[in-house]
Amino acid sequence: MTLLPPGLLNVIGVFGFSLYVMNYSLLTLHKLTSHSALYFVINGVAASCVLISMLASFNLASALIQSFWIVISLIAIGVRLRRNVEQGEPQAELA
Repeated sequence: MTLLPPGLLNVIGVFGFSLYVMNYSLLTLHKLTSHSALYFVINGVAASCVLISMLASFNLASALIQSFWIVISLIAIGVRLRRNVEQGEPQAELA
């Protein structure tokens, strides 16, 4: 049971899907690189949105996939930010 209406959960899920598609398109068109933290930020937000949307209709396999993307995105962001600090680059940069 959730406090959010199913319609809103569907909108959140579609937004997550849109982020996935946009992220992959930007990567394919070389507007974004998989070496940037921004790529993983967008991926993590997309996965979080899809996972939230599953409160309306749970699917274990999909929840596991989204959870994996969230965890691996957080790890990748941490690695990139730590590397930037070690190299003396500003932390505010995600690219």
